Amino acid sequence: METFLLISLGAILGANLRYWVGLWAANRLGTSFPYGNLIINLTGSFILGFFMTLAVERLLLDPRWRIFFAIGFLGSYTTFSSYTFESLSLILDNQWLPGLLNLFGSAFLGGVAVFLGIVLARAI
Repeated sequence: METFLLISLGAILGANLRYWVGLWAANRLGTSFPYGNLIINLTGSFILGFFMTLAVERLLLDPRWRIFFAIGFLGSYTTFSSYTFESLSLILDNQWLPGLLNLFGSAFLGGVAVFLGIVLARAI
């Protein structure tokens, strides 16, 4: 029951932050490209790499923090299913360049963001 509650609390917070970041991006950058999901995927990837490296290699945090933050919060905050749907929707609407840019940009830059998070966590 404790695990369920930790995941649930993290997920509530992550989902709400996802909503606010998406709304901010749409208001600031427009809606012709899924900027919000790209920002969310990149920041979520970076934060996950940073947090897990600190939690496992540096701080040796109690596993409950990983359940709350990595599974609950970041699992709810990141938007893999939304990003693939939006990317393919753009492609199916003959907007090949934005669709492919979002699809491969999120995957590649997400990997770069995880790497940078790991490097930063190991450096401090």
